[in-house]
Amino acid sequence: MDGTIIKDRTIFVIAEKKGFKDKLWDIWNANIKPYQKSIEIAKLLSGFDSRDFLKIFREISLQEKAQEVIKKLKEHGVKTAIITDSYQLFANDLKKRLKIDYAFANQLIMNNYIITGELILNNSSKVPCENGIIYSICKGFILDQLCERLNIKNMETIAVGDGIVDIGMIKKAGVGIAFKSSEKVQKHADVITDDLGVVLDYI
Repeated sequence: MDGTIIKDRTIFVIAEKKGFKDKLWDIWNANIKPYQKSIEIAKLLSGFDSRDFLKIFREISLQEKAQEVIKKLKEHGVKTAIITDSYQLFANDLKKRLKIDYAFANQLIMNNYIITGELILNNSSKVPCENGIIYSICKGFILDQLCERLNIKNMETIAVGDGIVDIGMIKKAGVGIAFKSSEKVQKHADVITDDLGVVLDYI
């Protein structure tokens, strides 16, 4: 989602507007496991109103061609999914706006719209992902589960991502697309691009 369908990283945009960017960077750069970073970052959100965060999220621009690509995929009968290490709150909102079929993310705990700072990881069992690292969400595992649910093979899927956490998903998909990504991600991809429209070449 972040960096692929939308242009910015949601948590950094929120941190900038709400005044905790320095604390966020401290956690981001800390020598702890990725899933632990997710848990610690969620604590920074304690006490904030989720409705304010949604307003900020909706102001983040979509990537060029994102809306067009998703619309054309749907016209061709292709199922679409968001798989993100961000929050279900935002993934669901974008899913609804773009009429995406599925959304998988981490769950912020809220009490009457107020964020408690607690987080339910999508990877709640803390199972090591494909590369042996424990992330808050295992995108490759989610891809496997979706394929099983839809009764299709991995080779019939396209995965688009830009971050290290996307590598498992990119490697498992029939077409793995590295979008505006680092070399670490690119070396696992079938396609390297900065144009989302490329997705339509593979349907």
